[in-house]
Amino acid sequence: MTPGISRTRTVGILALQGDFREHREMLERMGHRAVEVRKTAQLESLDALIIPGGESTTIARLILSNGFQGPLRAFCATGRPVWGTCAGAILLARDVDRLDRPGIEVMDISVHRNAFGRQVDSFEADLDIAGVEGGPFRAVFIRAPRIDAVRSPAEVLATLPGGAIVAARQANMLATSFHPELTGDDRLHSYFLRMAEEPAGVGD
Repeated sequence: MTPGISRTRTVGILALQGDFREHREMLERMGHRAVEVRKTAQLESLDALIIPGGESTTIARLILSNGFQGPLRAFCATGRPVWGTCAGAILLARDVDRLDRPGIEVMDISVHRNAFGRQVDSFEADLDIAGVEGGPFRAVFIRAPRIDAVRSPAEVLATLPGGAIVAARQANMLATSFHPELTGDDRLHSYFLRMAEEPAGVGD
């Protein structure tokens, strides 16, 4: 089990499209139960939820067509940890450029889609992430969004050397522009799971 976590957690990964398998494998290596979520009823039994990277417009369409928008908003309101990575961060944001249908729209952040270029422009960078100890985190950016604005009560957790915001948190909700599941480093997943141990109000 993950150090610093009092019990094994049941973590859902929204599995409508995208790289949900990599998150599941990471969580299972850490000793937690991972559930690929394809039905809204599965949300009820979860301790936490990850919305993975993928194609944001496709995931947004599938969220609407499968009746997930309301249940996902309700899940976020329960205080259970929710983490959006890459496309997932886009879907959590209240404001997004060039997204042709609504996402979940619960975090007070503005996001710019594909801000760093196309697939061929993918890159890696070492990040200092607030709350993640042990030195810089090697982050993988693939057609990544940029967080253009973070409004209270949301807060910035990490930026690139040039100042672009790539990680933010608002109470129980976490958004990262990059793909931590594509590395062997589980520190950010551990940070996310520790959010479930915090007293109500921490991170507000």
